Amino acid sequence: MNRAHEAMPLRRLAELDMAWCLRFNRASHRRGLERLFAVVSRLGDGVFWYTLMLALVLAQGPAALPVVARMLAAGAAALALYKWLKSRTTRPRPCARHDRIRAPVAPLDEYSFPSGHTLHAVSFGIVVVYHYPALAWLVIPFTVLVALSRLVLGLHYPSDVLAGALLGTALATLALQF
Repeated sequence: MNRAHEAMPLRRLAELDMAWCLRFNRASHRRGLERLFAVVSRLGDGVFWYTLMLALVLAQGPAALPVVARMLAAGAAALALYKWLKSRTTRPRPCARHDRIRAPVAPLDEYSFPSGHTLHAVSFGIVVVYHYPALAWLVIPFTVLVALSRLVLGLHYPSDVLAGALLGTALATLALQF
């Protein structure tokens, strides 16, 4: 098999990634959705999660400390992993690559792969729901909205978000072992 033939499936996947990226980004052309996802994205920067950690400690006292410690450990590992991956892959964001994709909010950094917001949201979300299943009604929808916000706002490709979700799941699973 020659190299051109081997590259065809990868090229097709990249085309599908971009096509879905364009579809999701069209939703940001609706003012209400743009505002909703901009707020969700901002809360996903850490505001929601650190507020939740504080609320858990205030509501549960010392019993919440192991859960918060697991969240912080998963968050630190997520930060190190996504920064390392971004520095190695240097994949440009879709809004920087395609003139039809608009980003109504500024990205936190230059590169796209993986989605750090999704990675953190999934890892934090899994740890919280594992320990406090009654919070699933709040945490699961918020986690999904964070992931969607990255697509709608033109900041990530679907493959970036999928990778972030998979990595976040792995980190949460690891954090729950300790």
